[in-house]
Amino acid sequence: MLPELTDLSTFRDLLAGAPAPDTAASQGAEERNGQLTKPPGALGRLEDLAIWYAGWRGDARPQISAPQVIVFAGNHGVTAQGVSAFPAEVTEQMVLNFQHGGAAINQLARSAGARMDVHALDLDRPTADFTQGPAMSEEELLAALQTGWSSVDPEADLLVVGEMGIGNTTPAAAIACALFGGEAADWTGRGTGVDDAGLANKTRVVAEGVALHGGNGDGLEILRRLGGREIAAMAGAIAAARLLRIPVILDGFICSAAAACLERSVAGALDHAVAGHQSAEAAHRAVLERLNKEPLLSLGLRLGEGSGAALAIHILKSAIACHSGMATFAEAGVSDG
Repeated sequence: MLPELTDLSTFRDLLAGAPAPDTAASQGAEERNGQLTKPPGALGRLEDLAIWYAGWRGDARPQISAPQVIVFAGNHGVTAQGVSAFPAEVTEQMVLNFQHGGAAINQLARSAGARMDVHALDLDRPTADFTQGPAMSEEELLAALQTGWSSVDPEADLLVVGEMGIGNTTPAAAIACALFGGEAADWTGRGTGVDDAGLANKTRVVAEGVALHGGNGDGLEILRRLGGREIAAMAGAIAAARLLRIPVILDGFICSAAAACLERSVAGALDHAVAGHQSAEAAHRAVLERLNKEPLLSLGLRLGEGSGAALAIHILKSAIACHSGMATFAEAGVSDG
């Protein structure tokens, strides 16, 4: 069982003391990989993924049988400034769609054999407008982190986290700009499809938020000042998975911004995570480069919800199926040279 998050210092300490991969399992997986009935390196990155996964699960010949997809939803006060093409009420409407099984992520999770959970975080109480002050108090940030932290099934063997929150590419862009530098325009995209005037307005909002809050504290403090409840909940879930040795597949721009807050708080906090895909949001690639994460897929997706990461479950399952299911040269009676 994971300890309760009593304060942000506890969260930082737990993240800093999180376990590393099991060296013996990694070495055993490497040795097994070298004995499988294929030329060395013939399965390319699938081989690296299998060894990486084996190390985190502590099993040189692992299986994936219990993936979990969690979608978090939150609303943002900054949407009052017209940063989205859709009204904030759509967040709650989409949560109902998730709960009734009608969204894309429901189909993708089902296709991947994943359990799916949905958590709506105070949708009737949006975060504060970050151009006027911090988006959340410390208590609000801790509560959102705890929601994510508590939502991870300890029996899961793979985790995907996604989000729903009208306007949330704006806080994601502000977080990325505050963490990595550059101009607001470098990190601000069209999100759900704002026009040129909308993009200019959104870029202004991001710039104002970063001017007010940038340079104040570590990644968690930036998350508090510029983020949202669903973004913080994703960070909490990713951190919990690290302590539980559950590998994580990161989703798109907003999920990656949440993850970046952890990495900027504790270096190496994302060693248990891979990037599921590169989304169509222009700044996503730049975030992944800063995190040193090469995406598994690039299909022009810009939906969020965990959709790209859920698709990538199939890639990781295939890597593990080959690694753990293939015969060795000795088992197959095939000469290895």
